[in-house]
Amino acid sequence: MRTIADLFRTIGSAVATVVTLPFRLVAKVFGGASRGGRTRRA
Repeated sequence: MRTIADLFRTIGSAVATVVTLPFRLVAKVFGGASRGGRTRRA
């Protein structure tokens, strides 16, 4: 059972990184384009 848990954990972390990378790029591109290059952080 422990090996299955570790497998799911590694798969989850890999999927999380792969999924967040494109969103981060898109957010950076659209954020810079919509604000005219000015970065406004909360």
